[in-house]
Amino acid sequence: MSPAAKRAVALVYGLLAHALFLVGVGGMILNLHQGMRWTLAPWTGVGALLLDALLILQFPLLHSFLLGRRGRALLARLAPGGLGADLVTTTFAGVAAVQIALTFLLWSPSGVVWWEPQGTAAIAANVLYAASWLFLLKALYDAGLPLQTGSLGWWAVVRGRRPAFSPFPTGGLFRVIRQPVYLGFALTLWTGPVWTPDRLALAAVWTAYCFVGPRLKERRYLAWHGEEFRRYQSEVPYMAPRLRRAA
Repeated sequence: MSPAAKRAVALVYGLLAHALFLVGVGGMILNLHQGMRWTLAPWTGVGALLLDALLILQFPLLHSFLLGRRGRALLARLAPGGLGADLVTTTFAGVAAVQIALTFLLWSPSGVVWWEPQGTAAIAANVLYAASWLFLLKALYDAGLPLQTGSLGWWAVVRGRRPAFSPFPTGGLFRVIRQPVYLGFALTLWTGPVWTPDRLALAAVWTAYCFVGPRLKERRYLAWHGEEFRRYQSEVPYMAPRLRRAA
């Protein structure tokens, strides 16, 4: 494959991944805000319950698999012209975006609403929800937006280079806790203004993954970075910050 063809492939992968990212995150922001009451899915009854259960489980299971050695090897085969390894971050971001989009666009709502705030309570709930997304955005920025959004891979290929991976992040929010991205993701699940059994079910399962999944990630970091990461683990707490150290 010629250099021009490689750049074209990388550009297509990048544009597709980022478009899917916008659709997935947009659907997530909207539907969490509405308590998972908005959908494009026509299903009802038992089929709807089964689909919702599948949507809940597919994200943590596939996401965790793709972050592992076998998952990365699979992603590396999903691009032509020997570009798979260089586009792994882009392909991973695109797949994750599809998973998010499927969950929040095809969710089948139960129709049950436990609580929807009004007046001052609604304002406070919306401010809290917005704050959780700002926290997540800050965490993604501190973790490295090129890696988190997948632009690291395709932009390197477009420039005729190999992706340059930075060491594990230790600045910003990572000075206070080791997993701010997962914490921010969990906060968005719980701070939507409208409370429904749908959102509770989704938040419960995905929050459990947010606390368990990073343990596997940290095992890989230990294998890659050894004593340097072990020292970081000993100095920085997992999810709950030490208030005295933060001060």
